[in-house]
Amino acid sequence: MGKAFGAEEFVAVATSATREAHNQSHFLERLRKEAGLEVSVISGREEARLIFLGVSSGYHLEDRLAIFIDVGGGSTEVSVGNQAEPVYLDSLKLGAIRLSGLFMVEGEKGPVYPEKYAQMKRSVRTEVVRTVQRVRSYGAKTAVGTSGTIINLYEVAARNFNGAVGKEPALSLTKLKKTIAMLCSLDLKERREVPGINPERADIIIGGAAILETLMEELEIDEIKISERGLLDGMLVDHLSRIEGFPSHQKMSVRERSALQLGRSCNLDEVHANTIVRLTLEMFDSAKEEGLHHFGPKERELLRYAAYLHDIGDFISFSNHHLHSYYIVRNAELLGFDQGEIEAMAYLVKYHRRKSLGRKSVDQEGLDLRVQKMVMTLSGFLRLAEALDRSHCGLIDHARFINATDKEAVLEVAANGDCQLELWGVESQAKGFRKTFDRDLRIRFRMSTATDGAP
Repeated sequence: MGKAFGAEEFVAVATSATREAHNQSHFLERLRKEAGLEVSVISGREEARLIFLGVSSGYHLEDRLAIFIDVGGGSTEVSVGNQAEPVYLDSLKLGAIRLSGLFMVEGEKGPVYPEKYAQMKRSVRTEVVRTVQRVRSYGAKTAVGTSGTIINLYEVAARNFNGAVGKEPALSLTKLKKTIAMLCSLDLKERREVPGINPERADIIIGGAAILETLMEELEIDEIKISERGLLDGMLVDHLSRIEGFPSHQKMSVRERSALQLGRSCNLDEVHANTIVRLTLEMFDSAKEEGLHHFGPKERELLRYAAYLHDIGDFISFSNHHLHSYYIVRNAELLGFDQGEIEAMAYLVKYHRRKSLGRKSVDQEGLDLRVQKMVMTLSGFLRLAEALDRSHCGLIDHARFINATDKEAVLEVAANGDCQLELWGVESQAKGFRKTFDRDLRIRFRMSTATDGAP
């Protein structure tokens, strides 16, 4: 469909079902081969953020806080935020399909009796305790619901108890309870014939209703506004915000903010981290100009954040801190990144201390060939940069590749002081460099001049 309209770029994400699928990698590979789609698997909190972006961008909130609820098939996303940004994001392993599967026997087509529905609500109440406590603490007065399940519940309530769908759609808790009582009293065939219902949702709508009703009760929401905006709208807003010239371009991006917050929460040495970022990117850019690699802006951006976060494991223990850093990056649910990007950054962080990295080592990680190649190549720049700031004194002003041939690459290093330790460190990387780039590494050293400045 997209190609029929002349679309040149496709952005696709996968949510709850793929996040938890045992055959995730096989599924994504088939999509890549058969549909030509690169699908990013996003975390639950990232899904909540994108839904927030999509819905909040259609409301005039300014500084007022609102609660956003999206009841999906396998998960429910809850967020709190104002017009500009979320202050709380959460993803619950509760969904209309998941809850229905737990309490409805396969093939069950009869009414849902009060005892069973009460059991469903008790299960939801247990799962949402922590979320409810956090959301309540913000004191938000407005609530907005999105997703097919909530919209369909509103449409059923409107058709059966209001007479029509309103121009400013909202669903009161009172009307929701009446709608649920009616739906539970009917068998599956009768539910499919209820005015306003989507027949394809008839078998799972009661599970979704139990989630929404419980959340509204626990959060003391008397009425929830209905929005048709959601994840897709959030993906568009997020994608546009990364384009230079978009109105919010000058603000710190979600990726920058989430990386900065993670680093500072781990007492990161930011001076050293920013030095490593500067040197790593200078080598990445100059190496590309010299034909040492063919990676582009997306890989450069991941390298940038990995370089910034490479030492965050220090606050646990310096010994094996690269493994601690790997674990933190892998499990921090960095906002703005999909799971594949987080995985790539985690491995770049993990391999920033080794003198060399061969394909055998990366093969053992189970990464696909494209990610293996990226990790092998880009971690080489990160290791060189780490060696060039071994003393954490910022002695190296520049490190750029020049005059590369098929046999060797020259790394020009400009320093502002005695850097024998750094030069020794980078020379120790020569063997690993040859393994990665199939060229000898030669160092050309010079003292910085007055015209040398930070790039």
